[in-house]
Amino acid sequence: MDTELANRIADNLARVRERIAAAEARYGRPPGSVALLAVSKVQGAERINAAHAAGQTAFGESYVQEALDKQAVLADLPLLWHFVGRVQTNKTRDIAAHFDWLHSLCDSKHARRLAAQRPAGAPPLQVCVQVNLSGEASKAGLPPEEAAALIDACRALSGIAVAGLMTLPAPAEDLATQRRPFAALRALRDRLATPDLPLSTLSMGMTADLEAAIAEGATMVRVGTAVFGPRPPAVGA
Repeated sequence: MDTELANRIADNLARVRERIAAAEARYGRPPGSVALLAVSKVQGAERINAAHAAGQTAFGESYVQEALDKQAVLADLPLLWHFVGRVQTNKTRDIAAHFDWLHSLCDSKHARRLAAQRPAGAPPLQVCVQVNLSGEASKAGLPPEEAAALIDACRALSGIAVAGLMTLPAPAEDLATQRRPFAALRALRDRLATPDLPLSTLSMGMTADLEAAIAEGATMVRVGTAVFGPRPPAVGA
């Protein structure tokens, strides 16, 4: 392993963890209540290996074939793989077979395929329903008013389990503006949660706005740039 690379990624991870801990303290969140998902899409296996050596185990990928290639190289490491990209119908079998989490579910057809294609004996695929709070046509996700129906459809499926909600809001510069969509997602979760389905995961917040997300109840932040540095060009889908 490249020592300089390993040290740089370890330092980056330490700084991100410090940011998370500081935000937890500032906003009255219990220490350790916010998990870090290192978004490793278009990052090489060596960088994931370096992050694992620094204590990171959960990694987020957006391109199925790229992820499968890296999983093969890193098969001896105890890693958790999260799919955070758009779900394509022809990729559901690979997602169901090779990932632990899916953060971007927004289609009942995909839910049924994923459940049916989850390997026998594997634990249910943990899924977050992606909610589009900005109304941007370029962003994936369901309108908030459609989330309940998708969650209900998922409850009847044995191969997947709805862990919570995810959102990817439009970029904003100031903290107050950043907090609004995260507050809206938390409020939606509070309306939809039930005692037997608490929707305890709020997957929200990235490098630029993780403090705002933690302030509004994020339980998992998806951070790529601050961990690995700027992304190189995508290597495939």
